[in-house]
Amino acid sequence: MIVLKERFTEYNLILRALRLEFKEQMLRKKYEEEVGSVAEERAKREAEEHRSLMALNDAENLRMRKIREQRMLKEAEAAELKKREAAILRQQELEDYIKEKERQILQLQEEAKDFITPDNLDQRIEEALDNPKNYNFAIDKEGRVVKRTAFQ
Repeated sequence: MIVLKERFTEYNLILRALRLEFKEQMLRKKYEEEVGSVAEERAKREAEEHRSLMALNDAENLRMRKIREQRMLKEAEAAELKKREAAILRQQELEDYIKEKERQILQLQEEAKDFITPDNLDQRIEEALDNPKNYNFAIDKEGRVVKRTAFQ
C-alpha cells in the first residue's frame, strides 16, 4: 500500500506538472496572439507614421528645392549683370584708352610740324644763324639767372 501511495503521489505530481505546462503553453500562445495583434497594430501605426513623415519630408524637400532654384536663378542673374557691367566698364576703359592715344597722336603730329626734316633743313639752319642763343650764364641758389659773370 505504501508503494501504491507513493506511485499515486508521483502520478499526481506528474499530472500537475503536465497541466501546468499545458496551461503555461496555452497562456503563452494566447499572450503571443494578443501581443502579436498589438505588435501588428503597432507596426501598422509605425508604417503609417513613416509614410506620413516621408510625405512631409518630400514636401519639405520640394519647398527647399524651389527656394534653392530661386536663389540660384537670382545668383545667375546677379552674375550675368556683374558680367555685363564688367564688359561695359572694359569697353569704356578701352574707349578712354583709344581717345587718349588719339590725343597723343594728334599732339605728336602737331609737334612734328616743328621737327627738322631734310626738306626744311636749310631753312632751320638759316633761322639758327639769324637768331643766336647764348647759353653761357650762371644760376644762383634760388634759380635766378645771373647776367653778369666774372671771367676767370
